Formats: sequence, structure tokens, C-alpha cells
Amino acid sequence: MSTPLLPAPTGRAPARRTLLGAGVVALVAAAGLAWAKWLPYSARTADLLADPVWPGSSLLQAGADAGTGALARAWTFTATYTASVWKALLVALVVAACVQVLLPRRWLLRVLARRTALGSSAAGGLLALPGMMCTCCTAPLAVTMRRAGVPTSAAVAFWLGNPVLNPAVLVFLALLTPWPWVAVRAGLGLLLVVGVAAVVGRVADRRAAAPAAAEQEVAAAAREVAQAEPPLRELPGRLARAFARLAVVLVPEYLLLVFVVGLVGAPLGQLLGTGGALAVLLAAAAGAVVVLPTGGEIPVVLALAAAGAGAGVLGALLIALPALSLPSALMVGRALGWRVTGAVCASTVAVAVVAGGALAVLS
Repeated sequence: MSTPLLPAPTGRAPARRTLLGAGVVALVAAAGLAWAKWLPYSARTADLLADPVWPGSSLLQAGADAGTGALARAWTFTATYTASVWKALLVALVVAACVQVLLPRRWLLRVLARRTALGSSAAGGLLALPGMMCTCCTAPLAVTMRRAGVPTSAAVAFWLGNPVLNPAVLVFLALLTPWPWVAVRAGLGLLLVVGVAAVVGRVADRRAAAPAAAEQEVAAAAREVAQAEPPLRELPGRLARAFARLAVVLVPEYLLLVFVVGLVGAPLGQLLGTGGALAVLLAAAAGAVVVLPTGGEIPVVLALAAAGAGAGVLGALLIALPALSLPSALMVGRALGWRVTGAVCASTVAVAVVAGGALAVLS
């Protein structure tokens, strides 16, 4: 079967234009992350050094005392969660739009498309470290990367690496919890982000049909050719349209799913503290559904530990709570493919169970 011919480029953007676009993306990302993540987390680290007590309570209890039923609880949970993450979500949408319009696809591939799936997942995990975003906020960027043709392993590692390997959260854990908690989060988190993402990506790439891959390459090349030399006066409009497409599709879906999680948030938080033979598996599976802001797992596990929850449950939640959520999985599902997304979710639950066992042993 002959490979479809790629569209002949009508011209490439001058190197100066390309470098300028990359500079704008880097500047927007740095400014946005400094506003939404780096400066607030630096201030929180200083506060924890002075007084090692986590401020506030578990978000899973938001609205639990609303007194007017499940709908009021879900609304309070949604409002509280959105107030915690709106800055990071806005930054993610803006950066994703800038990447789509200003950054050539070949640049993304040069950074993230390595010779092996393991190399691609390592590159994706490394790129995730400065982001420090929760799983929902990183979803728009993971979607943009995958649609640009970035390998599945790199996109999955970036998606999981932002919340799981968040350097700020590791520092918070080190200041507030025993060392085995930090070791389990860092060690099993690295296994999930680099190892599992590589395996899932390799299997997904092997199963992809050659004609489908060729069609994706043609479509991606056509997008890059169309993007190659847009007049400068068109860039603001292109950026606005790219942002609007992401926001219109992802934000309503995200809010609806957060509301659904809020319906069961408080009861689920109480259930996670129960014992029993299946407690660790239940914690891993439930943690992969619940949506929390960056670092939101810390007050949850601290509260459960104070209530007497077992080390296995706590270890499972240290991985499952930040790594995934129902809204995040559904947001990336169309871009990654539902089979890949399901494999990532199942693998995350499995690694969380292993983390529970590891913490039980170390404790």
C-alpha cells in the first residue's frame, strides 16, 4: 500500500518568526505559572517551614454541612474547587492555544518524540515538572500535544507527571509527613509517569493501523503548512479562536463532571477511612475518580491518618488522588483514545495498590 503524499509546503516561516513565536510561548507559560503556581507555592513553603500545619481542611468535606441535600453539597464542592484551580486552568488554556498557533509541530516532536517509548515518556515527565498542575488543568495541554502528533507515551507522561511528580507537593509532604510517604509518592510516582506511560504508549503505537497513522501525519502536516506563514495581523484572531475552541469544549464538560463528583464527594471521603480486606483497592479506585486541586490530597490523607486509616489506604491515595480524576480522564479521552485512557486509568489504580502495599511495609 502506498503512503499518501504529504502536502507540499508553500513556504516555511522565517527562523526569526519561529523563534519569536517560541519565545512568546515560553514567556506566557513562565508568567502564567509564576502567577498561578510558583509564587503561591513558594509562599506556602515558607509558611509551612514556619508552622508545619496544612491550612484548611479536606476539599471532600466541602458542602458536607450545607444542610440542603446532595445538590447543595455538589454546588458548594464545585464552587470551592473552581475557586482553587481557576488560575491554573486559565493558564493551561492560554498556553495550549499559544502552542497550537505559535509553536511549530516539528519543535514539539523534536523535544518529545524520542527513539523509544521510554525516552518519550521520560521527556514528557521532565517537561511536566515546572507545570505543577492538577490533573484537570494539565488535560488541555495533553490534548493539544497529542493532537499535534506527540507520541502517546510523552502525552500520557506529561498528563500524569504534572500532578504526581509535582516538586512543590513533594516538598509539602516532606515538611508534613513521615519520610516513607515521600518515598512512596516519589518512587511509585516515577514508575507510573515514566514506566507505565512508556508501556501504554508502546502498546498503543503498535496497535495503531498504518493507514490511520499516515492519515494523521497528512492532517498534521496540512495544519503546519496552513500555519506556516500567517500574517502577523492574523495571529491575535488565531489565538482567540484556538482559546475559544478549547474553552467551549472543555470547560462546560469539566464543570459538569466536577459537579457530578461533588454529589458523592463527602460520602466517598468517609468511605475511604473504612477498613476491610478490599480497603486498599477501594481507595485506589475511588481516588482515581475524585477531583482535587494541586496538593488537595495532603489534607485528605492527613485527616484519614488522624482518624486511624491504615497505611495501605493512605499509600494508595497518595498516588490515585492526584494522578487522575473522572473529569480529567474524560477530557483527554477523545485525544488519547478511549482504549488508551482506560489502560492508563487501570494501570494507575494498579500502581496505587502497589503504593499502598509499599507504605504498609515501610511503616
